[in-house]
Amino acid sequence: MDTLHKRIETILKEHAGLSAKVVAVPSVSHDGRENEMCEGEGKTFATIRTNEGYLDRWILPRWSSYRLKDVKAVIVEQWLRSLPLANGSKAKIRNLMHTIFNHAVRWEWHDRNPITQVRQSSKRQMVPVVLTIEQLISLPEHLKEPRKTAVLLDILTGLRVSELLALKWSDVDFENLELHVTRSIALQRVGPCKTEASQKPVPLDSELAEVLLMWRRRSPYPMDDDWVFASPASRGELPYWSFSLLRVYIRPALKATEIAGKVGWHTFRRSYATILKSHGEDVKTV
Repeated sequence: MDTLHKRIETILKEHAGLSAKVVAVPSVSHDGRENEMCEGEGKTFATIRTNEGYLDRWILPRWSSYRLKDVKAVIVEQWLRSLPLANGSKAKIRNLMHTIFNHAVRWEWHDRNPITQVRQSSKRQMVPVVLTIEQLISLPEHLKEPRKTAVLLDILTGLRVSELLALKWSDVDFENLELHVTRSIALQRVGPCKTEASQKPVPLDSELAEVLLMWRRRSPYPMDDDWVFASPASRGELPYWSFSLLRVYIRPALKATEIAGKVGWHTFRRSYATILKSHGEDVKTV
C-alpha cells in the first residue's frame, strides 16, 4: 500500500497540472522516517491511519476534482461547517489540508496556502465526562484480572492507554516505586511516547505496587521482557487491544456501575487530573 506521503504527492501533482517528469520527492529520510506528510517526527502510526481516514472519507470525495488554484478559503470554511462531525475532527481535517498545501508550496507546485485563512474552532461541543472518586472506586470491583489491575493502574497514574498497555515488567521499579514509561503502542504498533515529558518516571503508590506484584505472580507472562498486560490471544507477544478491553469488558462494567455518558480510556486520565487539581495540586505538576 502506498504511503500517505506518496498518495498526497501524486494528488498534488495531478491537481497542480504538473508534468509527469517532475522529480519525485524523497518519501523516506536518511534515518528511515518518512517526512511530515507521513511518519515524520511526532506522528505515530495511529495518527497516520487517522489522517488516511480523513483523506479518503472527507477530503478527497469533496476536493479531488479541484485544481489547487481553485480551492478557496471561504468555500473550505463553509464545507467544514456542513460536515456532521465534532469541532475537533473538523479542526483536524482543516489542519491536514493546511499541511497538504504547505507541502505544495514548499515544492513550488503552488504559490500560496489558502487554508491559512480558514477558520475552524476545535472547542468541545459537549462537556466531557469526569468520574467521581466514588465511581472510580466502584468500577474496578466489576472487573476481573487483568482488566481490573489495568483500569486501576490507569485511574491512579493518569497514563495514556497507549503508554499503559506498552508497559513491560522491566518498566516497573518495585524497589523505588516508579514506572518507567519508555514506549507506547497504538493499533498494535509499538512506537515512541507522544511527548518527551511522558518519558519521565511516574510515581507508584505502595498499595498499587502491591496490586501489580500480585498480578505478576498470577500472570502467565511474568518475565521482565513480557508485557504487563500481555494478551493470551497473541500468546503474550502483544498486549491487549485497548478497543477490545473497552468494548468487551469495561463498558459492561460501566453499565453495572450505572455510570452514564461517553466514557473511554481518556476519561480515566481526565478524571485523575481533575481530582488532583481539585485537591490543590499545581497545574504544571498535574
